[in-house]
Amino acid sequence: MEIGFAVPGSGAWSTPANQVTVARRAEELGYHSLWTLQRVLNPAGSDDRTYRNVPDPLITLAYLAGHTARARLGVAIVNLPFYAPPILAKQAATLDHVSGGRLDLGLGIGWMREEFAAVGAPMERRGARAEEFIAALRALWGGDSGDAAEFHGEFYDIPPVTMDPRPLQSPGPPLLLGGASEGALRRAGRLADGWVSSSRADLTGIGRSIDVVREAAEQAGRDASALRFVCRGAIRVRPPGREGRRPLTGSYEEIRGDFEAIAAQGVTELFADLNFDPEVTGPDADPRASLDRALEALDALAPGT
Repeated sequence: MEIGFAVPGSGAWSTPANQVTVARRAEELGYHSLWTLQRVLNPAGSDDRTYRNVPDPLITLAYLAGHTARARLGVAIVNLPFYAPPILAKQAATLDHVSGGRLDLGLGIGWMREEFAAVGAPMERRGARAEEFIAALRALWGGDSGDAAEFHGEFYDIPPVTMDPRPLQSPGPPLLLGGASEGALRRAGRLADGWVSSSRADLTGIGRSIDVVREAAEQAGRDASALRFVCRGAIRVRPPGREGRRPLTGSYEEIRGDFEAIAAQGVTELFADLNFDPEVTGPDADPRASLDRALEALDALAPGT
């Protein structure tokens, strides 16, 4: 199982300077990948502070591409309904070039009604729209430079066009689908290069979700062994020995033990993510202290330790 790390992406500590500090240190320590997340906006008056001060994930990755050289750059995830296929296709292809072919593109269908209302996107039939969106992306990226691409579906209709530059990775950046419902898991198995779990996933049973994805891939005639299974590891460093401890909450020794249990369920990559710990990202958290905690976690959880 490869190990990655999420850069500061939510709360007062999610500054460009802190993102670069974490990214560079992660690469020095041999982490496989760096990850961001997306939240466009939040409903006014909400007491939920999880997604405050979230920078745009793709711009953040483009910035970090210039400060790193080896680590893969992933977003988990961007919500397809907030884009038109040609816009995301162009942004992802450009980012793939900027990063030297290191982009992993996580895709989801969204869930916050206020975001859908604000961007003017319908929430109905999100799954069907996502399937067309993925096909449109691949059509726009496909073929040799100069070849015409077109797509005609129920939701998206693209006339014969050319889009350059094509992605550096061929046939395009790996597409990792999110989602926890059976429909979403089966969609990932049928259409994507892999699946990425959410921060709310039950990590004691993540293997069951992986099995559904694999089964759908096999039923579609695909090679299930080639799929990637990425776990967003929402870690919370706490004193050891807590009764009823949840996976990835506890001491570094306990968390590393959880890594082994998660890998045994079929996860191929886990990235440690502090952005869902209120002690790191909450309104009372000190940004400097949050960065110090991240640097400590980077050292403690580094691959090979």
